Amino acid sequence: MEKVTGKFSGKRILLVEDYFINQEILQDMLELMNCTVDVAEDGAEALRKYESNSYDIILMDIQLPQMDGYEVTKEIRKREEVAGKRHTAIIAVTANAMAGDREKSLEAGMDDYLAKPVELARLEGLLKKYLPN
Repeated sequence: MEKVTGKFSGKRILLVEDYFINQEILQDMLELMNCTVDVAEDGAEALRKYESNSYDIILMDIQLPQMDGYEVTKEIRKREEVAGKRHTAIIAVTANAMAGDREKSLEAGMDDYLAKPVELARLEGLLKKYLPN
């Protein structure tokens, strides 16, 4: 694969995904678009990384060990509000493409929903939609 675009150069993404193969695939896709990617394997690690770094987007798996993606998202939204931090776009990334999952993600405070397997064009479209210019 060759670079898709340099448009996202300098953008920092937190990828919250516990399954190694999905981490590799998504990280490769994001790096093709010149994003800087940090990976968290569970909800607690995601919260630690969120607190110590600034991210342009968070890609959040729903099924995670210990805390699921909904719980992590609710905690991030609470921390944004309490600390007066800017809103960080959170996109659900899940294989659970069942009726109601998108709505449940949005109710938890996520901004959008991306079904697995992730298509490069769809991921790029969401980055264009949510990343600041």
